[in-house]
Amino acid sequence: MAFSPSEFRSFQLEKVERVNHNVSLFRFKLPKEDDVAGLPVASCVMFRATINNQEVIRPYTPTSAEQAKGHVDFVIKDYPTGVMSRHIHTMKVGETIDIKGPFEKYNWDKKPVEQVGMVAGGTGITPMLQLLRHIFKPESKNKTSKFTLIFANQTEQDILFRQELDGYEKTYPDRFKVIYVLDKAPENWQGSTGYITQELVRDALPKPDFESSIIFVCGPPPFMEAISGDKNPDKSQGTLRGFLKQLGYIQDRVYKL
Repeated sequence: MAFSPSEFRSFQLEKVERVNHNVSLFRFKLPKEDDVAGLPVASCVMFRATINNQEVIRPYTPTSAEQAKGHVDFVIKDYPTGVMSRHIHTMKVGETIDIKGPFEKYNWDKKPVEQVGMVAGGTGITPMLQLLRHIFKPESKNKTSKFTLIFANQTEQDILFRQELDGYEKTYPDRFKVIYVLDKAPENWQGSTGYITQELVRDALPKPDFESSIIFVCGPPPFMEAISGDKNPDKSQGTLRGFLKQLGYIQDRVYKL
C-alpha cells in the first residue's frame, strides 16, 4: 500500500483542477504508476505540514475511485481562516505534502444496514460520496440497501458532485434519493431553501426505531452541532445532540464522519 497508518510519507502534487469558486481537486502522485490507494470505505488520511513554524495536521477524505492507479484525489475547500486548507490551495504542482493513513471511520462491509440516512454540508459530502461509489459500483455485492441524502450548501454553484449524485438517483430511483438545501436559492429553485430543519430530517430520513439503519453526518462544526452535535476535540464520536437527539435517534444508529 502506498500509504502507511504508522508513519507520514511524502506525496507530490501532480495536478490542481478548479471545481468552483472556492473548491479545487488536488491530485497527488503515488510512488508507482500501478499503485492504488486501497483505502477502506469509509476512511480518511491525515495531512501534515509546517506552517508559520507550526506543525499542522488535518484529516481529509479521498474522492478518487478505490482502484484508481497511480494517484489519489482530494476535493478541498479554501476556507479563509483554514490554516491547512489555505496552505494546500497555495501549493504548486511538483511540491510535496506529508500524508499518513488510512484511518478507518466506519467499516461498511462489516456493518451494512438496510436503510441509510446521510446529512452533509459543503465538503462534508466527500465521505458520503466514498460510500455511495462503493455501493453503486457494478461489482458491488450490495443490491438492496437504500440511501437518502440531505445535502446543504450556500448556493447552487457550491453543490459538489451534483452530476454524479443526480446520476445515482436516476439510475437507482428505488435505492437513492438526494434532497438539496440551499441557503441562497435562485429563482425557480425546485429544492429546499434556508437551513436544514428538524422537520426535513424527520420526514426524509429512516425512522429512529428502524433497527437496520444508520445516519451519517458530516460538515463544518456549526452544521454538526445543529444536526448531531460535533465530534469531541480528539475526533471521537462524542455525545449525540442536536436534531437527531431531539427526534429520538440513539447513539448507536448515528455516526459522525
